[in-house]
Amino acid sequence: MTETSHFFAYLSKLRWIERWGMKRNAIRENVMEHSFEVAVVAHALGLLHNRHHPDAPLDLGELVLTALYHDASEVLTGDLPSPIKYHNEKIRDAYKEVEHTAEREMLAMLPAGLQKAYAPLLLSDHIAPAIKQLIKAADLIVAYTKCKAETVAGNPEFKKAMRDMEEKLAQLEQPEVREFCERFLPSFDLTLDELIRPQA
Repeated sequence: MTETSHFFAYLSKLRWIERWGMKRNAIRENVMEHSFEVAVVAHALGLLHNRHHPDAPLDLGELVLTALYHDASEVLTGDLPSPIKYHNEKIRDAYKEVEHTAEREMLAMLPAGLQKAYAPLLLSDHIAPAIKQLIKAADLIVAYTKCKAETVAGNPEFKKAMRDMEEKLAQLEQPEVREFCERFLPSFDLTLDELIRPQA
C-alpha cells in the first residue's frame, strides 16, 4: 500500500500565511504569491548574472526552484516580521533553529525516495552560496516593490521600510542586481494607465 504524504497539502496552505503581519496593509500579500514573485525576479537576476559572469554561470532551473521553495517552512512557523526576527541575537539565533527544524520536518513529510531531490530546495544549509545570494537579492527587491505599492496607495506604514530597503539595495554590489533595479524598478512608480499608454 502506498504511504500517504502530507507535503503538498501543507504547501497549499501557504496561501493562508499572511506577510507583513505587524503592519496595516492596503494590499494583502500571502507567502504563496510572494514566493512566485521571488522566483520570477530570481530568474531574471540569474539571466543577468550569467551574462555578466559567463565563466561562472548559474543553473537557472536550480535557482528558480529554490526560490519557489525559499519560504516553504513558513507553513509551519508562520511569517515572523524582520524587526522581531532580528531584534537581538538570542531571538535571531533561536528563530534560525526553529526555521531549520521546520525545514527538516517539511523534508521528512516527503516519501523517502524523493527526499534527496528536495533537500537542496528545502534545507537552507544545502543551498549553494551563489544561489542563496541571488534569492536574497530577489527577496529584497520583491519586498521593496511591496513597500513601494503600499506607499503609492497612501499607506504611511511602509515608508520607513521602503527607505531601509532602498539603502540595502544600494549597498548590493552585484552588477545583475544594479541592472535589474535600474531597468525595471522605475516602472513600479507608474499606474496601469501610464504603463499601457502608447509610446511617442
